[in-house]
Amino acid sequence: MSEIPVPDAEVATGVFVEHRELLFGVVYNMLGSVADTEDVLQDTWLSWTHRGVGGIDNPRAYLVRIAVNHALRRRALVSRRRETYVGPWLPEPLVADEDGAEDPALRTESVSLAMLVVLEALSPLERAVFVLHEVFGYAHTEVAEILDRTPAAVRQVAHRARAHVHARRPQYEAHPRVRREATERFVRAALGGDIRELMEILAPDVTVWTDGGGKRKQALRPVHGRDKAARLLSGYAERGAAQLDLDLRYRRVNGDDAAVLFAHDAPYAVIVLDLTPEGDRVCGLFVVTNPDKLTHVQKEEA
Repeated sequence: MSEIPVPDAEVATGVFVEHRELLFGVVYNMLGSVADTEDVLQDTWLSWTHRGVGGIDNPRAYLVRIAVNHALRRRALVSRRRETYVGPWLPEPLVADEDGAEDPALRTESVSLAMLVVLEALSPLERAVFVLHEVFGYAHTEVAEILDRTPAAVRQVAHRARAHVHARRPQYEAHPRVRREATERFVRAALGGDIRELMEILAPDVTVWTDGGGKRKQALRPVHGRDKAARLLSGYAERGAAQLDLDLRYRRVNGDDAAVLFAHDAPYAVIVLDLTPEGDRVCGLFVVTNPDKLTHVQKEEA
């Protein structure tokens, strides 16, 4: 009995599913939005299945090329949307489950929320090159093929992008235990409105970004400096924490220990710290409260 041939579309879909996590990681790090990433992956799947797998020696490389080019086109739409966004815009956080099980996207290479904020200052091309080369380890020649550029041009773009990123964010990572302790100490002080403790843990040049998207209480601009940051945070504690009866959980967000607040079982805020090189003070604070960016966050039974 002869075997029933598998339709080409079915084969193409199987290959796409096999590489979906990688594609999600690349596109998310280029866009910082889960919803936009999912749209780009849908466009990538349509392009891929329409093309078919015949004659393609390296499906992985071909899929990455399709996804990156769709992401670059999507970036223009994202940028226009940001022009009317209320207050600071922060990337949509990728939050691990309560038991530490990670979203499939987090099993690929991911960068911290703080790094994603820095990447926002790059041009779309610079960001694509940085993500492919620095995050996912593609050689310059491979990046050149994906972006249809010469290797020399890619090296030049990569140099500019790397210099910009390193100038704004030196290459260091606090030990996970240090990060967890600093996060717990900060959250206790912030939710308790303890100004003295906040002044001790906040670095003098700390910056606080609060992204409520105009739907939650927020500062409409980044707040710079320890005094202003402490007043802002203590004000939030006085007005909100007690009234909302917030439930605190510690989760990994974009690979780093962070705090997630729930109000009546619904996600209320994701709080991510950026620490000084010594790991003892907070130099950057990212607070995402926009409910549209928290739809993927689920509360589990304690």
